[in-house]
Amino acid sequence: MLVRGLIEDTIAAVATPLGEGGIGIVRVSGAEAIALVDQAFQSPKDKRLAGAGNWSLNYGWILDGEGNRIDEAVVSIMRAPHSYTREDVVEINCHGGIVPLQKTLERVLELGARLAEPGEFTKRAFLHGRIDLSQAEAVIDVIRAKTDRSHRLALRQLEGGLSEAFDGMRQELVGLLAAIEAGIDFPDEVGDMEPEAVIAICDSVNEQIQSLLETADTGRVLREGVDTAIVGRPNVGKSSLLNMLVRENRAIVTEIPGTTRDVIEEIVNIGGFPFVVRDTAGIRHTEDVIEKIGVERAQALMEGADLVLCVVDGSTPMHREDIDLFEQLRDKPAVLVVNKSDLGSAVSDEVYRHKLPETPIVRISAVTGQGLEELEETVVSEVTKGRIDLTDRSVIVTRVRHKQALREAQESLVAARNTVENGLPMDLVAIDVRGAAERLGEVTGHTVSDEVIDRIFADFCIGK
Repeated sequence: MLVRGLIEDTIAAVATPLGEGGIGIVRVSGAEAIALVDQAFQSPKDKRLAGAGNWSLNYGWILDGEGNRIDEAVVSIMRAPHSYTREDVVEINCHGGIVPLQKTLERVLELGARLAEPGEFTKRAFLHGRIDLSQAEAVIDVIRAKTDRSHRLALRQLEGGLSEAFDGMRQELVGLLAAIEAGIDFPDEVGDMEPEAVIAICDSVNEQIQSLLETADTGRVLREGVDTAIVGRPNVGKSSLLNMLVRENRAIVTEIPGTTRDVIEEIVNIGGFPFVVRDTAGIRHTEDVIEKIGVERAQALMEGADLVLCVVDGSTPMHREDIDLFEQLRDKPAVLVVNKSDLGSAVSDEVYRHKLPETPIVRISAVTGQGLEELEETVVSEVTKGRIDLTDRSVIVTRVRHKQALREAQESLVAARNTVENGLPMDLVAIDVRGAAERLGEVTGHTVSDEVIDRIFADFCIGK
């Protein structure tokens, strides 16, 4: 975590992706931001940025140390506390090329700014109280959102939806803790809380925690994507299925067995969920060294996948390789995709179901597109299991850090309940209630450690 001296530094970074573009932005934040940029700025009428109004746009040129023009620019002024970081912020909008951006940044650094660390602008917004820690994490989720649904979820959490849920539970426990400690400190005036009242509050918060925990797997999927492996023996239509899902000819399709030897990966939006779909080599026994490597990779991806799409050729009888593959899928989340339905059916669903009794079966034709809608509905159902309401106002846990905090808080509440039921002193109950409140406070940043804060912001890009 930044120490106070570094927080008082003025920082600068390029806030837009490097490369060619219409506009590039150099962002500067800190007490000296306006004064530093003012030294490098020249307006047509010699107006100074020091006198510019808040939220103003100022046209001019950025000059190097010898007074030569670096680039034409529009400079935005946002004065504290009405800015992203709650510090004075200056954004230099110049042409989006590598050279003008780099030279502009170098000039600002020459004048006394420090190069920002990854995520340091957002970290300062957190440290100055504009956002809490869960909202800061939502910033990176908005940037990395892969679908409309994951984007809406990230925005909801940026608005404070998750913060409200965690802070509400934490406040209940803080109130309970205050009442318990008042009874301990002033036994004659206040007296101990009734055990039933303590248990009721612990149970209420525990139920809220459990409700959030049940969203965690779906939340992770929305943020990271469903790791999906397409597997099957050669020539059953795995690559055709990938092309069908992405709606373009992404993978090579031929009649020659073993065409796919390496893994082909695409991100597909299915029902608002991002699916990271990987087309793998046909799984079979082979003496070909290169194909054997592809088969080994396919096996490894299948083992680690969130969901497996097992493809078989429904127009031919089952092969030994199909049956061997079924054995590996018995305990994995999977969908059996029976391809080539346009060529007729050689195996009934009942036969397939005997081999994979818990696995959904969908018949498709990757040539005609038949069954695509049913397949998409099935894979989404496998992910959500119909348990999660994903409306725009839903509160969903998306991070392992949040899930772990909830579980530890739940353990503390169970311990507090047991302590009450066993008739032990209330000061022991207070220890567990305080522990639960602290675990919930870690999510929003009320009780989080410096190490956790540094780790969170290390995932951000420089300039954000």
